[in-house]
Amino acid sequence: MRTALVLLPVLLFLSLLLYVGYKASSRLKQSKTFQQEYFLGSRSLNGLVLAMTLVATYGSVSTYVSGPGLAWGYGLGWVVFAAPQIITGFLILGVLGKKMAVLSRLTGSLTVIDLVYARYRSRSLCILLSLVLLIFFSATTVGQFVGGAQIFAAITSLDYKAGLLLFAAVTVLYTAGGFRAVVLTDAVCAVLMLTGMVLLGAVILNEGGGLSAIMTKLSSTSLDASGTSTLLTFNAGGALPLSLLFSAWLLVGFCTIGLPQSMVRCMSYRSTQDLHQAMLVATIICGALMIGLTLLGVFARAIVDELPAGGSDALIPLLIVERMHPLLAGITIIGPLAATMSTVSSLLIAACSAVMRDLYLQATGHPCPDTASQKYSKAMTVLIGCICIILALYPLDIVAWINLFAFGGLESAFLWPLLLGLFLPYMNKEGALCGVILGLGCYTLLGILQINLWGFHNIVWGCLIGLIGSLGGMVLGKAPAKDILNTFFPHKFPAPKET
Repeated sequence: MRTALVLLPVLLFLSLLLYVGYKASSRLKQSKTFQQEYFLGSRSLNGLVLAMTLVATYGSVSTYVSGPGLAWGYGLGWVVFAAPQIITGFLILGVLGKKMAVLSRLTGSLTVIDLVYARYRSRSLCILLSLVLLIFFSATTVGQFVGGAQIFAAITSLDYKAGLLLFAAVTVLYTAGGFRAVVLTDAVCAVLMLTGMVLLGAVILNEGGGLSAIMTKLSSTSLDASGTSTLLTFNAGGALPLSLLFSAWLLVGFCTIGLPQSMVRCMSYRSTQDLHQAMLVATIICGALMIGLTLLGVFARAIVDELPAGGSDALIPLLIVERMHPLLAGITIIGPLAATMSTVSSLLIAACSAVMRDLYLQATGHPCPDTASQKYSKAMTVLIGCICIILALYPLDIVAWINLFAFGGLESAFLWPLLLGLFLPYMNKEGALCGVILGLGCYTLLGILQINLWGFHNIVWGCLIGLIGSLGGMVLGKAPAKDILNTFFPHKFPAPKET
């Protein structure tokens, strides 16, 4: 009976996503420009949907599980570490939004790689970035599937594989409806992520006797030598050094500009007014989710004295199972499932574009025809999704390892080619190639060798070496062609007037 009550809202949620995907797929069939609709939703997103899809894409299963679980152990110090996530939507849209929208329309770019090629005209660079994107996105998708299935199994008591096949198959099916299906379901997921957080927060506050009682309990827990609770200090009593704090502000703050799954959102909205609206809404929603969920992990310390046998990642599932009515538990579990599915759908559509558009273009020298794209894009999305489901059913150690550093790897690869390419006129293909190879190489090598330099996360060194490589290659390489400068920097390099 309990399992049925838990499953009821979940099944309704999955049915809603399939319906949204079906409607978006119907619109896709009516579109005159298939690729523009499939990969960018015909650049027609309004501000609210743009904000919601950006937040939902950024949020993941770890937002609901790992973050609150770590906050249980570190206290408010982990909230400080989560704080830079508040600005991610504002930062990405504010820095890249206007310029990427204008240039993508001007150059006819439908993907981030399209824009990279228009800026540098380097097949080697685009093939390298496409492969990085495809590998890391696929590995991250597997990790999201595994995490979501584990939560599903823990709360519903169903078999792990049955839960995985259920929600993963739904995700793959609606993603095959194209970019519009992805962003519309992302908007639904963002709302349900907030709903899940509010329900879980109400339970924690009720169980803890209110905010005042919770803070009183926390102030007497994990005391240091001076009698101060380490849970209420900004660095968890020294457990979270400033070097790690700086790393966090790079990894989940500034460097999120380099995430291609977020960048592509900057090419998909209707107008400047929508952009400004999205910047405001995304900041509010992202702040509420990232800080709210982390705070709930801290507050949970007042009602859970010891972590469950499954470790910090089992904390939230434990609270949902043991402290909530089955029907409310079913509604609440939609939050982490929505976070998982929204992230996966964005990764899948981008992985499909890497194959069907980016690699095809670089291999053949011309874009994939609309007729061929229409025939194979959905099949490619389903194929990549099925491969990821199989790997999640029988996860390999190397896939799990890749998933751990994929987030930072994407940032170290894409940050400088896009950021410097959009704002530095004399940035050239030699600089971009050097930046990608050295930045990603440094980040990956330090990760493989498990080297930690002075307490900083490897993203710090990956970005630093990538920047040095980019600037060095720019100085030693050739200046960009005049027509590229005319297109990307028309105010500084106006095109010659026709006589």
